Amino acid sequence: MESQNELTIIEQKARRRKITQNTVIYALLTIWGLCVLFPFYWMVLSSVKSYSEYSSEYVPKFYTAAPTLQNYIDAFTADNLGRYLLNTLLFTLITTGVMLVVTILAAYAFARIEFAGRELVFLIFLALMMIPNELVIITNFVTITNLDMRNTFAGLILPSITSVFYIYLLRENFAQVPSELYYAAKVDGTSDIKYLVKVMVPICKPTIITITILKVIECWNSYVWPRLITDDSNYFLVSNGIQEIRENGLGRENIPAMMAAVVVVSLPLIILFLIFHKKIMEGVSRGGTKG
Repeated sequence: MESQNELTIIEQKARRRKITQNTVIYALLTIWGLCVLFPFYWMVLSSVKSYSEYSSEYVPKFYTAAPTLQNYIDAFTADNLGRYLLNTLLFTLITTGVMLVVTILAAYAFARIEFAGRELVFLIFLALMMIPNELVIITNFVTITNLDMRNTFAGLILPSITSVFYIYLLRENFAQVPSELYYAAKVDGTSDIKYLVKVMVPICKPTIITITILKVIECWNSYVWPRLITDDSNYFLVSNGIQEIRENGLGRENIPAMMAAVVVVSLPLIILFLIFHKKIMEGVSRGGTKG
């Protein structure tokens, strides 16, 4: 009887310890979440404040009694935000589409097609990841300039259609597909392209979706390369277009309208991530796990 009471006391202590640990963990996570989300809240809040209300606040307020959507109207009418969004959409769709074709074909070649020096070539390919992006940007800038492709969509797109990391990620995923499927398909007379499209791509769909989403985010947030290669506003993306709007459109003082423009630019990526975040995590975990 005493041993049962002692066991009960030990279980109660362990349960209380567990509850305390969970409480501390969730409290810290809540604080961290608030710290991460606060800048987004402040951005949206500022975007719905009128210019007079924002300018008259000597002490910033964490609410507004008279929200307005006028800043969003000003953001679209004051300068070429609509054109910048269209340019970014075209750049993102074309770059992502071409990159997917290149990545899938390259990953399949490294994973399934036998050719002399395959592993050595792939090792050298991976070594490219060690080269700083700044050096690649300089080389790309000189090449695109010499080809007279500045201020063109081709000049914006070409340096972004390959990614060593995405090829590596998809190649590892392709390598997990049993080789017996490939040999059986070859016995049936299936071509490599048909096997790739009908078998490999459907099996590795989560990783391909992950690569697609990550590339879309990368293109949408691209800043340094578009800034270097374009000085014509007709080819500006939202990344450098926002700066142009701030300098020559809305002005440096109209912070609420600038915040509205930033909300419009950020919203598509936030929605995209909220919809597909589970697939992103699934694809990354599958791509990095063998067996």
